Amino acid sequence: MIRLTLKSIVAGLAASVALVSAAQAGGLERGGYNIDLLFDTSRFATDASVAYVMPERDLNNVVDIDITDGIGSNGIGGGATNGVRETESYAVPRLGAKVGIGEYLDCMGDYSQPYGAHSNPGRNWMGANSNTETKIESDGYAATCSVKFQVGKGQFRVLGGVSYLDMSGFKERLVAPLPPAFGTGLGRVDLEDSGYGWRAGVAYEIPEIAFRASAVYYAEVELDSISGVLDLTQVPVAPAPLGGASTPIFGSATMPQAFEIKVQTGIAPGWLAFGSVKWVDWSVLQSIALCPTFTAAVACTSGGPTEVTSLDLYYRDGWTVTGGVGHKFNDNLSGLVALTWDRGTATTMGTQSDTWTVAAGGSFTPNKNVEIRLGGALGVLTSGTSADSRITYDYSSDLVAAVSGAIKVKF
Repeated sequence: MIRLTLKSIVAGLAASVALVSAAQAGGLERGGYNIDLLFDTSRFATDASVAYVMPERDLNNVVDIDITDGIGSNGIGGGATNGVRETESYAVPRLGAKVGIGEYLDCMGDYSQPYGAHSNPGRNWMGANSNTETKIESDGYAATCSVKFQVGKGQFRVLGGVSYLDMSGFKERLVAPLPPAFGTGLGRVDLEDSGYGWRAGVAYEIPEIAFRASAVYYAEVELDSISGVLDLTQVPVAPAPLGGASTPIFGSATMPQAFEIKVQTGIAPGWLAFGSVKWVDWSVLQSIALCPTFTAAVACTSGGPTEVTSLDLYYRDGWTVTGGVGHKFNDNLSGLVALTWDRGTATTMGTQSDTWTVAAGGSFTPNKNVEIRLGGALGVLTSGTSADSRITYDYSSDLVAAVSGAIKVKF
């Protein structure tokens, strides 16, 4: 009889799969959502982890195609056209706690940073009229519970929960090439909003053969009260009343729904196979219109009469497929290796092409109450091209690397 259960390998599995997701997922995904702690068999468990991701995406053959703004190859300004490093390294933290209530009820609460992005090519490149720096951050808080029933040889779970998402960010670009005495020529947009979501799913487990299958749906989060500021104080030549001023703006967006299926099973004494498929509705994020608050009586729509700027993403849906094997070497040490393919979400613009990532992780349990995990990943960001209304460029295949560490305390 295979008796891996869900004791040590699955803990390492959860951390490594989360690491892979953070290293290569498309859209605005960073840590994403993860409820694996809910399945821990201990009465009480806490888990803290962090992954540090190091993408290396370079832009080449940059061409300024906007002949109207007097920037770059069509005017003063400009800069590098090859080897422009766009990406920044980032950390992805996660903290969770789970408690078993009686024989049939389990609940967990967690904090994560599910979404984020940081593009920082700087001011000295030919595409500064499109982007000098863009950064998006998030904080997510969630509570999820499950009720389990004995069905056949295993346990069937029904689970559900709620979440709160807080998001903020900014974008800067060179609006006009100005002599230093008149300003930097940079325009900046700062935005923030928050919203609520929910999740629901089912799972079935047979502990004797380390089998678990789960299907979880994560609902959309409506950000329907985006507020912020369009800062053109460094661009006095822009048309009145916005030029040289800081103008309150508003808009709306939807963070995507997602659906994930995970399966794992023991395949031999001490061996576990696992896989997952995840779909994320990133195509809901196209062009996010932003309008001055003094026009709030008119709907703010993309291309509408009151739109003053926009955050253009033009994503397509994301698909992530992962498969791997884990092995329990002894009562204290287990490990795994996983391969992940992520379909790029970029369409006409951006650098999010398909990604292939290999991850490996290890789990060390010095005693029954403590578990320490370490992991690493190396991936290939495949090549592609991008074109928006201001610039075109291409990018070759680049590398992404990541490391992670985690500790779980349970009793």
